Amino acid sequence: MHGSAETRSADVAPALIAAIDELAPIVAERRREFDASGRLPDDLVERLASLGLFRLLLPATLGGPGLTALEFMDVVEAAAALDGTIGWLVGNGGGMARAGGFLPPSSAMAIYDDPTAFVVSSTGAMGRAVRVSGGYRVTGRWPFGSGSPHGTWFAPVCAVEDDGTPTGDVIFVYAPRHEVVLHDNWQVSGLCATGSADFEFVDVFVPAGFTHAFQPEPTQPGTLYRLPTRSIFPWSVATVPLGIAAGAVDDFVATARSAKRHSDSVPFAERELVQSQLGQIQARTAAGRAYLRNAMSTLLERVESGGDLDASRVDFRLACTFASQSALWAIDLVTEMAGAVAIMRSSPLERRERDARAAAKHVAMSPAAYITGGKHRLGCDLSPTSF
Repeated sequence: MHGSAETRSADVAPALIAAIDELAPIVAERRREFDASGRLPDDLVERLASLGLFRLLLPATLGGPGLTALEFMDVVEAAAALDGTIGWLVGNGGGMARAGGFLPPSSAMAIYDDPTAFVVSSTGAMGRAVRVSGGYRVTGRWPFGSGSPHGTWFAPVCAVEDDGTPTGDVIFVYAPRHEVVLHDNWQVSGLCATGSADFEFVDVFVPAGFTHAFQPEPTQPGTLYRLPTRSIFPWSVATVPLGIAAGAVDDFVATARSAKRHSDSVPFAERELVQSQLGQIQARTAAGRAYLRNAMSTLLERVESGGDLDASRVDFRLACTFASQSALWAIDLVTEMAGAVAIMRSSPLERRERDARAAAKHVAMSPAAYITGGKHRLGCDLSPTSF
């Protein structure tokens, strides 16, 4: 597949979203399987992979779709509106396809020649990468490996050691599934089917060509591959709560014309309070969505111009947190309007609420971003790891 991102992505993103929407009947029929097994069914994951949803940020020169940053966010949000787990895995798996912009092309294609490729990553811990001839010997255990049951390659972060002495360098290493130990420890209340379990390397040899710096020099053109790593990880999942909220609103609206509270003769759709609250939801979630996209656009512009990134990085993290909190607020209103039905396992709202709360717990959307934003506005010193 060849061609510029500009000529291809205009058609590709809407087609991906349409393909996601077409999965709705299948997902609705099989959703009960998700939580019971703690993972998506293999055949559904293969279907998602066949649509290209786990290679969204793969460079176009390597066969990727050539999506812009905002198109990527649109696709992930649509996937999350379909199902929180699917949105989370599309954000993580599709986002990690950016590895093709950092690895040597031969290494990237060794990973992505597999049509079911799904790269699992984690920055929740630091492993050890001991420098040896031709590469590194890697040992470590990392939490929150989203998509681990379906992972074909694993890419954790490690501190480099040379002759037993830390060098101060931090790198990502990539190893195939057969080199990795998975731990079945993902028992949670929300996003249950993401399989975000711990994974472990035990003295695994990783060739140098399957590693890159924490903040890498891109091997492919494009501003996306020059974004700060600490901004890339939040970006890949920041739209998930907004998508879940959009799905929850759709679920409620679908029944609002006929549904009513017990002993109430007036359908939800005819109640002025419900109308008002839906209008508020529309306004606030749209504000969160616009802020998030504007902050990403500004960050990209600053990367492209070569200017100082601190202000735009802080603002982007604020936008991630505000978007997730706006989504949770919206879901709270929707479940309040729906009443007791929203706590029933038979209601899609029950699962939407659990998934959104789990997603919002991610460090990418932490309320601590507000502290960082306030410090920056006041001119206080900031830790480089806080944003």
